[in-house]
Amino acid sequence: MRLEKGSKTLRRWELALLLGVAFAAMAGAWLCSQQADLADRILRLHVIANSDSEEDQSLKLAVRDRILTTAEALYEPGGTVEDAKQALSAALPELAQAGAEVVAQYGYDYPVAVSLQPQVWFPTKEYQDFALPAGNYQALRVVIGDGAGQNWWCVVFPPLCLGSVSETTSETALSAGLDEQQVALITGESEGYVVKFKALEIIDSIREHFS
Repeated sequence: MRLEKGSKTLRRWELALLLGVAFAAMAGAWLCSQQADLADRILRLHVIANSDSEEDQSLKLAVRDRILTTAEALYEPGGTVEDAKQALSAALPELAQAGAEVVAQYGYDYPVAVSLQPQVWFPTKEYQDFALPAGNYQALRVVIGDGAGQNWWCVVFPPLCLGSVSETTSETALSAGLDEQQVALITGESEGYVVKFKALEIIDSIREHFS
């Protein structure tokens, strides 16, 4: 009798575990789909400093600001992410020159390389008014000098990382083609959004490990 009771208890635990795994798999698939859809509407910015010295890290932020303002001037009002990508692609030499000018102003002679990368992995990142889930994004990559320092991640389109943006994050994102569900997801109107993003990062890491 005890053996039968123990067997039933074990089956309940097995069932609960299987249900938990199935739920996690479905949630993971949903999160991955949400991230992939979002990634199609966004261009990330990836700035890599020459080194981790205090001076090179300050220089990185100055180059970042110049790249963001230079890039924003290239976009037509109401343009899409594809329009932005074409504009940035045509202006890569101009953007590299803008970064080099900042480097020179700070008294350095580091080269600045700027490129568009189709698949760059970013971790979950929280900003002042929004957050973005971990995953692969198309990105404008800026490498200063040896590119051996810490990274700086944000968004070059829509221009969500510019302090001068007069519109709210939601307005800027909507005008760039994100839908209301995607805006709610990144701005926190979707409850528990950062927890969801962290879960996606864990799922992505596990998937990468077993692949």
